[in-house]
Amino acid sequence: MKDPYETLGVAKTASSDEIRKAYRKLAKTLHPDLNPGNARAEERFKDVSAANEILSDPDKRKRFDRGEIDASGAERPRQNYYKDYAANGAGGNRYQNTSGFSDFGGAEDIFADMFGRQSRQSRRVRGEDLNYTLTVDFLDSINGAKKRISLPDGGSLDLAIPAGIQDKQVLRLRGKGASGGSQGEAGDALVTIKINPHAFFTRKGDDIHLDLPVTIREAVLGARLKVPTPTGAVMVTIPKGSNTGSVLRLKGRGIAHGQSHGDQLVTLRVVLPSKADAELEAFLTNWTPSPDDDPRKDMLS
Repeated sequence: MKDPYETLGVAKTASSDEIRKAYRKLAKTLHPDLNPGNARAEERFKDVSAANEILSDPDKRKRFDRGEIDASGAERPRQNYYKDYAANGAGGNRYQNTSGFSDFGGAEDIFADMFGRQSRQSRRVRGEDLNYTLTVDFLDSINGAKKRISLPDGGSLDLAIPAGIQDKQVLRLRGKGASGGSQGEAGDALVTIKINPHAFFTRKGDDIHLDLPVTIREAVLGARLKVPTPTGAVMVTIPKGSNTGSVLRLKGRGIAHGQSHGDQLVTLRVVLPSKADAELEAFLTNWTPSPDDDPRKDMLS
């Protein structure tokens, strides 16, 4: 996989703000909803998202720069790496697997301590709860998804991400933590969800928000436009005379909550042509707006 800095087109010294801006710019151009049927754009979008996952996470970025993980987030071979982690504890090297999980909290020490206690005493001991962090894409958090956690010992946990889950929400998998031995019950696995920001969707409560660029012609004359939603693009009517800041509400296109759904709120942003347009300039030169349409009249009255 290509170097994430090259993929996003940023220098290795780029700030987090520069990385975020580069990702948003590329994602807006390459998103599958805006390039239906374009396999190359879809593949580039995946590469850009993967690069952003590495560089937007300060810990992953440092580990990539040190050569501990590759561009896909996979561990690079290193002799005795996991043993080094266990020896150094939480303040030393941190174990990171290829599924995007971190902060295993010294699992080797937990198991060693637990089994040592059991060998010295026969009373029932409940296994330790184990903590994990799972990073998911924004759309997976909205629509739900199936994920698998790869564990340091080679095992795995299957996890259903419920639709509408929120950032930092904790999922409990009962009995999936450390073993309680022959008599004690197993602990639980506690999975904290971290949601990656989307290139152009944001969430507020159960509503989805989107800023939609429109041309002057579309705003003045009205138009039928394809608008992305978390579940796919839909056709939306832009009313005549729309202005920057006008908000269109797409009922039921937000997040499911019980038997109801939130909405998607589309805020229009009128944009000028990227290149000079002689015809438009000539029209505006000869056009005199009504004094009643002065956009600053309330400021100067």
